[in-house]
Amino acid sequence: MENKIAEMMPEAVATLRFARISPRKVKVVADLLRGKNVDEALATVKFTPKAASEILEKLLKSAIANAENNHNMTHSKLYVAEIYANQGPTLKRIRPAAKGSAVRIRKRTSHITIVLRERV
Repeated sequence: MENKIAEMMPEAVATLRFARISPRKVKVVADLLRGKNVDEALATVKFTPKAASEILEKLLKSAIANAENNHNMTHSKLYVAEIYANQGPTLKRIRPAAKGSAVRIRKRTSHITIVLRERV
């Protein structure tokens, strides 16, 4: 029953793919935003001193714009229903190491998704 209700509710989605930041770093900030109203989430992400907060702020603003312009949702009712960061492809680089050996450097990427819904 609850799944049918959730399917009928309109939702606005914003996705950033191939972000050059590790998903582990993004998840720390994403956990702070989950379930909050969008204004509260924007304030939280603005004053969080993490590398991922700048990326998430821009993505959150994009999701809000999608909700208002594409789905005619009310700004005051919006909240962060889902936010997650999945792992993207890893860029593999090589760095010289001692005794002629090489060390592999993994530059990780993320796929970040924000889903906004209206509170009933």
